[in-house]
Amino acid sequence: MGEPGDLPGPDSGDYYYLDGLNDTGPLEGCDDTDWPISFSLLPVLYMTVFVLGLSGNGVVIFTVWRAKPRRRPADTYIGHLALADLAFVVTLPLWAAYTALRFHWPFGSFLCKVSSYLVLLNMFASVFCLSCLSLDRYLAIVHSLSSGRLRSRTTVLASLAAIWLVAGVLALPALLLRDTQERGNLTVCDMDFSSISSPQNERFWMGGLSVLTTVLGFLLPLLLMTVFYCFIGCKVTVHFQNVVRKEDQKKKRLLKIIVTLVVVFAACWLPFHLLKTLYFLSWLEVLDISCSFQSLILRLHPYATCLAYINSCLNPFLYAFFDLRFRSQCFLLLGLKRVLRSQISSLSSTVSVQTQKSEVATKV
Repeated sequence: MGEPGDLPGPDSGDYYYLDGLNDTGPLEGCDDTDWPISFSLLPVLYMTVFVLGLSGNGVVIFTVWRAKPRRRPADTYIGHLALADLAFVVTLPLWAAYTALRFHWPFGSFLCKVSSYLVLLNMFASVFCLSCLSLDRYLAIVHSLSSGRLRSRTTVLASLAAIWLVAGVLALPALLLRDTQERGNLTVCDMDFSSISSPQNERFWMGGLSVLTTVLGFLLPLLLMTVFYCFIGCKVTVHFQNVVRKEDQKKKRLLKIIVTLVVVFAACWLPFHLLKTLYFLSWLEVLDISCSFQSLILRLHPYATCLAYINSCLNPFLYAFFDLRFRSQCFLLLGLKRVLRSQISSLSSTVSVQTQKSEVATKV
């Protein structure tokens, strides 16, 4: 956001559609300055997400790729979810520097456009992959006998192509409309509607794009996932009460992983979409919010954005925590499986020797 009067946006470090509002929007005459600690704390958080997300998602992608002969449809979606997260986290050093420089963008127009595009691409591709994961579990559990063709390799690849195509198209506004702009002594990476709209109509473009990202990138997919898991829940209640077969145990464990992924995604992204929606409702005079609360929304919004970004580095740790198969493959990939086996063998030998000594001592 910068210093008062430097930028017309409530937070030009926000990479979505909250830019360009406070000169004519609900913050006119309100205090729109950031908390000073944000300029040092947020870059640290961004770089933490970058390190964890880069390493974690890299391991997931390589693990899924190495497991090709035994790869499940769910593994394929998880691999592409990690790919979407990885494509986004590589841009975080740029946004960390941008925030540390009090929203001064020294990296040029091309990186401004591409980095902004990858943020939105990640959001849409991630939630669409999670939706397909939910559908895959629904078909595998509720219609296990008749869903073979719908879960075939050809269908999975076609759905992934559709996911990336639709996500790429929905993220295009960030690529086409985002650009560098000179404001005072700063260069900002901001939305610019001057090529398609008059200043009087900019609010409708920003409001429309904001609604689009919230409905298609959060609410509708979350609704579909909730419906799928309600049906799955009914089936699981009856079928998995007395799980005996090993295959059923695997299905139940995979279901837990995907439900956890969806819940974590919703928890991470809900504050971002909620604050954004409250701001635009106030701006369009649909909701009456006090000036102090509007200022608080804008100050909290970068932290809500950061929480949403944290989701990109959490997923690999969720796989490792819940999925024994994935954890085993990771150990094998990292060369830790042999080390663990040798340590266990060494420990067993030591215990055996100690037991034998104890038996000899007892006999004596």
